[in-house]
Amino acid sequence: QNFFPPEAFQMILTKAFLHRMPSDEEYMQRCFDLARLGAGHTAPNPMVGAVLVHKGRIIGEGFHRRYGAPHAEVNAVASVPAALRHLIPQCTPYVSLEPCCITGKTGPCTQVIQEQGIKKVVVSCLDLTPGVAGRGIGILRAAGVEVRVGVLEAQGQYLSRVRNHFVSYHSPYVTLKYAITPSGWFAPAGGRQAWISGPPTRRFTHRLRSETNAILVGTDTALIDNPRLDNRYYLGPSPLRIVLDRRLRLPQHLEIFGAGGRTLVINAHKSEPAAAGKPEFLQVDFGEGFIQRLLDALHRRRVSSLLVEGGAAIIRSFYQAGLWQEAWVITGERNFIEGIPAPPCPGTCIRKFSIAEDTIRLYHNEPPT
Repeated sequence: QNFFPPEAFQMILTKAFLHRMPSDEEYMQRCFDLARLGAGHTAPNPMVGAVLVHKGRIIGEGFHRRYGAPHAEVNAVASVPAALRHLIPQCTPYVSLEPCCITGKTGPCTQVIQEQGIKKVVVSCLDLTPGVAGRGIGILRAAGVEVRVGVLEAQGQYLSRVRNHFVSYHSPYVTLKYAITPSGWFAPAGGRQAWISGPPTRRFTHRLRSETNAILVGTDTALIDNPRLDNRYYLGPSPLRIVLDRRLRLPQHLEIFGAGGRTLVINAHKSEPAAAGKPEFLQVDFGEGFIQRLLDALHRRRVSSLLVEGGAAIIRSFYQAGLWQEAWVITGERNFIEGIPAPPCPGTCIRKFSIAEDTIRLYHNEPPT
């Protein structure tokens, strides 16, 4: 369900802008808010939101709810009340991503726009999917539809970053997440479990889990922390659980193999499909270039986003390979006298905020060339 129905959102706009018409940017922001309602459900397709505006009034809106279901534009048109459907040809659709022009699980949205007799469309940014990538806009313009592109473009590109990275670089969008102490320790010495961040931050990290396809840890993390790797502190689905177990030494009683989720074991010995009550196994060469081979294998499985919650060695290996896009680094209050040093993040910090006593920093890597 939408957080705000069109009528409620229109009332907010009316009260906020009594003396002027809401801007293209304000309508596009509504598209972004709608799009995020599909987080965790649309992969490997993008999150997309759309609103239909008639003379400053929203008469319909929609978002891409799940993979294989109708797209945002289709849902926006379908949401228009029967008494207002005659206004659709006079509407301006606002869409967070370029309308698709290819037939996949659903028909092309460019065709829907033309069939409705719509004459103007406002788009935030391009869809880099092969076969689209500007072609959708070109088809609409060739049909006489006025198209404005670039409204809140940077925000739109960030919203669609996972999909656009997946189709452009044939690799999952990799997000690293880990906690460190104020002194820069990653974990205590001696291979024991210790919480660094506080309970309120766990809800935030589970939100990250709800928005990703798969989550990855290594053998030592699975043994020492015995994590469930599910999403129990936030709304949304749990990701595919991936564990690196090169020599197949993890016991099957660990939580990562428990019921309520799928588990993929990356190892150096065998590939086997999942059986009743057992995980799936995928053989990968752990030699030089392992991270790239791992991401290639996940791409073939249509995993578009990967959250890495592994130990210091795994985090360091992604940094050294340069095969990561974001890193969430959490600095907690707890400290150790000695421990395992945290790998320094080589990216650029673009955001910083606090949750209770913890400080959260978001780092970005430069895109691959």
